[in-house]
Amino acid sequence: MERVIITGVDRSPRSRVAADWAAREALRRGLPLRVVHVAPPENLDPVEHWPYRPDIVADHVLAELTARHPSLTIRAVSVTGAPVPELRAASAHAELVVLGLRGEGQHARTPLGSTAAALATGCAGPLVLVPGTLAGLGVSGHTDAVTVGVDARNPAVGALGFAFEAARLRRVRLHAVHAWALPAGADASPVFVSETDRATWEDHEEDLLSDALRPWRGKYPDVDVQEDVLLFPPAEALAHASETSGLVVIGRHTAPGATAQALLKHAHCPVAVVPS
Repeated sequence: MERVIITGVDRSPRSRVAADWAAREALRRGLPLRVVHVAPPENLDPVEHWPYRPDIVADHVLAELTARHPSLTIRAVSVTGAPVPELRAASAHAELVVLGLRGEGQHARTPLGSTAAALATGCAGPLVLVPGTLAGLGVSGHTDAVTVGVDARNPAVGALGFAFEAARLRRVRLHAVHAWALPAGADASPVFVSETDRATWEDHEEDLLSDALRPWRGKYPDVDVQEDVLLFPPAEALAHASETSGLVVIGRHTAPGATAQALLKHAHCPVAVVPS
């Protein structure tokens, strides 16, 4: 992949939040930033040119980011076509792609836009989706901490590598969350589950998580890791963690399931979706 970060923008304030997050990430990684705007091929009504013409959207964002981050190497790119295939093609040549969780023209009650949802299932590389509620990134309770969702039985190598590196770059603690469930039938059993049985099962889950993280701890000895085993559905556990995190990292298998979609709809901080 090319050593560049791409941020897809439109005319919404939400995309400015995502672009600013991408700019600060590019500075943190010492990489150039490419601001990409995809305009529809058909001619637009004059009213659609408000607040500025589609052909200068990327230039407008570039000017804003340059003023805010003068040391950033940045370039604007405008293309014509459909957003999903154009951004998917661009992602094949990028180290990281950054988008808002939803774009212009989508209802405020829509938590996850169609472009973000489509790219979350098929972006070639890591994709970071940024909630539009992070204006100024001064959200009360949030820190720079990185949280990673870990399936201790089938750990996603890509997500773990991305999360450890993100924590190293930020010099923050990595919060590794493994969500687990009671053994099949135990939660539905009319017989009360004893504290002894539950403690035994939980100890086993903690051992699995420690085993999954051990090689990464060796590779990143300077990263402080907090291991957390939670008896919650994965999406619920990670959504709760996102309330106090600066970034949540999840793996994407061949076809992302309900966990990723549910988390993205309830996330309180940027979420990185990383191919396995």
